[in-house]
Amino acid sequence: MDSYMEADAELVGMGLRVSVSPVQTAFYILLVLLGILGNSTVIIVIGKSVIMDHAGGRNSDIIIINMAFSNLLVSVMRNTLLVISDMGLELYSSKEWCQLLMGVWVWLRSVNVWSTLFLSAFHLQTLRRVAPTIGMLHGPRSAPKALLLGLGLIWLVNFIYSIPAHIFSTSGNVNSTETLMLVSSTTRPLLGCVWNFPTEYSGLAYATTSMVIHEAFPIILMALTNMSSLYTLYSHSRKSSSTKDALVIKRVPAERRAAKVILALIMLFIASWGTSIISVNYFNYNRGTSADFLLVVARFANIIFIAMSPGVLAIGHRRLRAFIKSALSS
Repeated sequence: MDSYMEADAELVGMGLRVSVSPVQTAFYILLVLLGILGNSTVIIVIGKSVIMDHAGGRNSDIIIINMAFSNLLVSVMRNTLLVISDMGLELYSSKEWCQLLMGVWVWLRSVNVWSTLFLSAFHLQTLRRVAPTIGMLHGPRSAPKALLLGLGLIWLVNFIYSIPAHIFSTSGNVNSTETLMLVSSTTRPLLGCVWNFPTEYSGLAYATTSMVIHEAFPIILMALTNMSSLYTLYSHSRKSSSTKDALVIKRVPAERRAAKVILALIMLFIASWGTSIISVNYFNYNRGTSADFLLVVARFANIIFIAMSPGVLAIGHRRLRAFIKSALSS
């Protein structure tokens, strides 16, 4: 037992514990419930339309379902556990369970990032088809292999990325707190699970690599794809005023509405994810007097997108709007 406690004391990952007020806990629980209910609704409503459409459904709907599914898994597998912890129920896992959970948390959050980028990139690619055929307006008659392959690669590549989280994590004890954090992982010890890198420098190296390649890079790409989408849409608007092609004239208003919704969705993600990146990396590299406050900010920034994105999608998705109106009127 003494040797076990001694080993725990040497873990790279002991230091700062952040407390939250009852009001913050209640607000966080509300956001988690919104995330679970909202993303479940997106999956059920849009998924039903895709299944009933024997042609395979619209490509954009399949991408939205994938993004909502990753949101839902993050809420169920990670955020609900944070809620249970905030309610005072102290649970601790074995080393094996911690390795599994840390790997799953990083995997799901990573998939969540790249699934959102995939939606933005797909919309840009759709906008660049100035005058599509009738079939392209409603998507291919079945989900193309390239789309399914792209979504599959998102899950596979990010699973590989999450392997270090499985290897370099362990179970702490009741006094364990984090001194190293990743945006794609929990922002404080959960179920007693903490990082366990061989040295502090190797942990910071992994955190830095994660920040540059996995956390900052997708945000930059999202900003670029959205600016490109707005420019392409502007070009389409100018062409539609000088063309007699009925397909282009009909398509531009619909694409303008879709662009506004997706732009709002991506801006929400950039604000949420960007705030979390700044807060967590301030903690990793600075540890100034604002560390406690910024970790609370990071905690809420991590959930804002998951909770609010279904509402943003409902504004621009016809079937979601119809379902919500029907539910409210009944």
